[in-house]
Amino acid sequence: MTTTFALMYTYTDDVALQDEHRSAHIDYLRRLVDDGLLVASGPWGPDDARGGLLVYRAEDRAAVQAIVDGDPFVTNGVVAEARIREWVPLLGPAAGALTSQA
Repeated sequence: MTTTFALMYTYTDDVALQDEHRSAHIDYLRRLVDDGLLVASGPWGPDDARGGLLVYRAEDRAAVQAIVDGDPFVTNGVVAEARIREWVPLLGPAAGALTSQA
């Protein structure tokens, strides 16, 4: 059974480091989308601290942690903090798709 997880990244202040590794990070995330693991991803708004939110459908928290461990933003020191939280969407157009057993 798959579960929905929210991954919250906080980036370091090193914008040049982020820019250097952005292509590899995006390529990595595109593969996760193609594999059906990553549902949505994007950065926080321009007035918020640097970082982003990624929503995964995975078997368990360990599977998401393995994804985090392989992310070029993590392996190259762009991410200062990564927080994984199980998420149970209850309402809204996407809630049914995110909680289905399919």
